[in-house]
Amino acid sequence: MKQLLKSILFLSIIIAFSGFWDGNTPKEDRAEIIKMRDETLNRLLQNDVQAQMYMDRAYGYAVFSNVGVNVVLFSAEGGYGVAHNNLSGENTYMKMASAGAGFGLGVKDFRAVFLFENEEVFNRFVNSGWEANAQADAAAIAGEHGGSISAAITVAPGVKLYKITKNGVAIQATLQGTKYWKDDRLNNE
Repeated sequence: MKQLLKSILFLSIIIAFSGFWDGNTPKEDRAEIIKMRDETLNRLLQNDVQAQMYMDRAYGYAVFSNVGVNVVLFSAEGGYGVAHNNLSGENTYMKMASAGAGFGLGVKDFRAVFLFENEEVFNRFVNSGWEANAQADAAAIAGEHGGSISAAITVAPGVKLYKITKNGVAIQATLQGTKYWKDDRLNNE
């Protein structure tokens, strides 16, 4: 019975974060995602002088908006984003979800920017629905006003990650159990 309740809670949270109930057309959702991407990249580049260098060298990048919920011993995250191929200019719209166990209570809202050094790691992420099992525990906390302290974390060979919060760039990333996949609704219309 406990397992059934956990499964129902997990599915409810994933559905709530999936955008399934937002009532927007695919065109409206794509525009909203591009707006989030542009705002996130602007914020990153304002807070990290090296980020532009990494962006210029990257084969591609992906930007995600993530919301996470911790309810006592259960945690879940859901979100959406876009992967961009710098060579072709093509965008691939994606979703993400994560579930885990751990003590906590609260909601977190952050943006994740992945930089892919080459075609192989970019295509693996986009086409294989990459599951992140890496864990990075380096931490840098930005100041009260959105700070200037940041650094990219290498979460897999050829993949760097910036995690951006309301207070600037937080370099504490735990991606274990996070799944990314193509959003068929937004890519096929």
